[in-house]
Amino acid sequence: MEAPWRQGRGRGRGRGRPGDGLPDRAGATAQPLAPKARGGGGGVAAGSSGDRGNREYRFHPPRSRPARELRELSSQKKFDEIKKANQAAAKKLVEDQFSSSSEDDDEDAEIKQGKILDKTFTIYTSQTDGDASELERTRQYMNEAFQSGAMTCLICIASVKRNQAVWSCCGCFCIFHLVCIQKWAKDSLFLVSSPLTDDDFGKKDYPWPCPKCRFEYKRSETPSRYYCYCGKVENPTVDPWLVPHSCGQTCEKEFKPPCGHKCLLLCHPGPCPPCPKMVTTTCHCKKAKPVPRRCSAKEWSCHLPCGRMLLCGQHTCENSCHAGNCQPCPRVSKQRCICGRQTAERLCASPQWQCSQVCGKPLPCGNHTCEQVCHAGPCGDCPRSGKRSCPCGKSKFTLPCTEDVPTCGDSCDKVLECGIHRCSQRCHRGPCEICRQEVEKQCRCGKHTKRMPCHKPYLCETKCTKIRDCQKHQCRRKCCPGNCPPCDQVCGRTLGCRNHKCPSGCHRGGCNPCPETVDVKCNCGRTIINVPCGRERTIKPPKCKQLCSRPPTCHHSTQEKHYCHFGRCPPCRQPCQKAMDCGHLCPVSCHDEALVKQTSVHQSAGPWEQPSEPAFIRTALPCPPCLVPVPVECLGQHEVSPLPCHSANPYSCKRFCGRLLDCQNHTCMKECHHVTKMNSSAAGNKAGPECLQCEEECTKPRPAGCPHRCALPCHPGDCPPCLQMLKIKCHCKLSILYVECLKITSADLEEKERLTSCKNQCPKELPCGHRCKEVCHSGSCPLNCSQKVKLRCLCKRLKKEIQCSKIQEGQVSLECDALCKEMKRKASEIKEAEAKAAIEEEKRRQQAELEAFENRLKGRRKNKRRKDEVEVEESSWQKYKNLIMLPVLGVAVVIV
Repeated sequence: MEAPWRQGRGRGRGRGRPGDGLPDRAGATAQPLAPKARGGGGGVAAGSSGDRGNREYRFHPPRSRPARELRELSSQKKFDEIKKANQAAAKKLVEDQFSSSSEDDDEDAEIKQGKILDKTFTIYTSQTDGDASELERTRQYMNEAFQSGAMTCLICIASVKRNQAVWSCCGCFCIFHLVCIQKWAKDSLFLVSSPLTDDDFGKKDYPWPCPKCRFEYKRSETPSRYYCYCGKVENPTVDPWLVPHSCGQTCEKEFKPPCGHKCLLLCHPGPCPPCPKMVTTTCHCKKAKPVPRRCSAKEWSCHLPCGRMLLCGQHTCENSCHAGNCQPCPRVSKQRCICGRQTAERLCASPQWQCSQVCGKPLPCGNHTCEQVCHAGPCGDCPRSGKRSCPCGKSKFTLPCTEDVPTCGDSCDKVLECGIHRCSQRCHRGPCEICRQEVEKQCRCGKHTKRMPCHKPYLCETKCTKIRDCQKHQCRRKCCPGNCPPCDQVCGRTLGCRNHKCPSGCHRGGCNPCPETVDVKCNCGRTIINVPCGRERTIKPPKCKQLCSRPPTCHHSTQEKHYCHFGRCPPCRQPCQKAMDCGHLCPVSCHDEALVKQTSVHQSAGPWEQPSEPAFIRTALPCPPCLVPVPVECLGQHEVSPLPCHSANPYSCKRFCGRLLDCQNHTCMKECHHVTKMNSSAAGNKAGPECLQCEEECTKPRPAGCPHRCALPCHPGDCPPCLQMLKIKCHCKLSILYVECLKITSADLEEKERLTSCKNQCPKELPCGHRCKEVCHSGSCPLNCSQKVKLRCLCKRLKKEIQCSKIQEGQVSLECDALCKEMKRKASEIKEAEAKAAIEEEKRRQQAELEAFENRLKGRRKNKRRKDEVEVEESSWQKYKNLIMLPVLGVAVVIV
């Protein structure tokens, strides 16, 4: 089947057919070319934007814009449909790959499979102290569930995938597709209960067999739903960390034979292992003390003599402790027969035996003797005594045992073998004769009639033309009644394996799977898996755990250990270890068989010729440059670094040279370079003739406070004293002073204070607001102000001159006297009187306004129309706010 993304390809490589809407080789979508209109109309074929190299243009008369838009919409719709189809196909492919068992090909899958198996067996192995010897059969079924192609449905001969509904046989534990087993059961029931072969169709519950082990199931047991192996969960989800088609819960199936315990494994395929529970049980003969044993092996033997009494009643069992009944007694003794006439040596296991003599004892009638062979007990009465019937059974006679019963003379009247007519002879001894009456008989097929004796069957010569159950061949049996037998010819059709032909009788429908199996071997032939015939062409060879025994193809004496495989051995990864020119051994991986792309010298005949696929050849490559680290010192002798052997030469470390120049102040700033030593006894860090010459200015630190630079170039030793004038401001920042730099830098604190003072009064203001009386000084001004200021009392009537510093310290205060207090009291009384008068005046004014308003209301005529008026009553505050606020405001004004 062609991949979905390759469907619809054109003849050219990487380019779709016109109109298929698939991406072309340049990544753009090739749109269909516009067909020529019958009436001369046409247009330009629309190609995707940016794909100018692949577009084709046809020039036609201009087409209307709606037609062009319809064409573009149609092309886009077609492209979207193909895009959705490709996405669906890719999604289905991914799901198939995920659901198939082929994901177990790499080592990670094997590790994952081992973890899943360990998790499934954890509860069981914890009961057996890690002993997993009894799990080999179950482990085989679980390995087949993971192994690619091992789990195959024998009905459709297809692999069983993770996401497919399955059914497991309870007899052979073989797994089939649920749909396949349902069809198998339906077809089996139809063939068995076909109305052509059975008249009781629908009345009997015919069973259907398992395709592999032929275990029979009832019609009601036909599976209709998909369950996990333990039958607890319907439609179990696909979990990559569980066994395929497992629910992940504990199995809990009853063990077989039942012991009262349940399976401890997680839901698993195949049979349940033996019960691992510990029980206390005694031996078979019950003589030994009970001991704890596994429930699956609870029956044990103490190997002591059994000692139970045998059936002969004389001897005891001498075998060691065993299960079940004791064996028959092996001893021989003389024993009499049943009648007691003969004695013979016989096994104690069969003490009763019959001899071959007739009893011969006289019967009670006295006329006859017993005709039974060697028997026990009395012989019984004479068989000819009592009432006896005539041969036809109609008459009874009482006669002596010496006389025979006569015939009665009546007709026999017994039903003959035909079942229709009766015997017309008189009462007679012996069997009745055959029916000789002539009747009208119909043949078995019902097509002809003939008059003939009743005892003879009538078969016509007409051959049956009905088609047998194979729906291919006619019955061709003479005078067939309709129940044509199954076709007796061999089917002979080629089976699905393509190797054998169907050996079954001719049948309808598909043939059963090929019963043969084929061995699929690994390359060395030591690992073999058995698969159904026909699957050997598609199944992958088994993974062999044996080491590959092929000789190495490189210069090494032995190759790396790896497992058996098909094809070429993997590339050798051992170290090369060949001796190189430098004396070191090549440390890289072996390169005797490197895969190298072969450069093609063929020149294409033109742009239409497709480039050929690159060819790769295996060839031996030369050893790479030696990479063994060798210590090498840089040019400037700053460091020693390990360099590859092939490039171990003096190098520059890219640092600064760092050697001390002649100025004794700077170092060489050139990049690491070679230096010629002038004097071997000189210091190793002294600059050489290759180093730079110092051209910097003197950068030595100046004395504290000197802002001038040294006038000399960079030199060794101390700089000369600075004689330049320094321009500075005095302490009060009002005057500029000129002082020699040497005096400032060499002066002490007192001298600096004197040199930086302008000898004028300090212009700063004290916190009290007066000017400082001191001469220009540094730091903060003194706070003892001696200026005279005036001090007043609270009412501003009394005043006094006092020193400013005393007022700042709070030592002096001026209090009001008695006269000041009396004047203050009188002023407050006057203000209160004025406030009261204002309040009374306001009340009189408001009363006058109220009376005037009432007088105006009395003289107003009433309105004839009725109006709903709502009188709003004023609050107490609105009524008396003026009366309250005016006195309060007056008092406040007086106080202020």
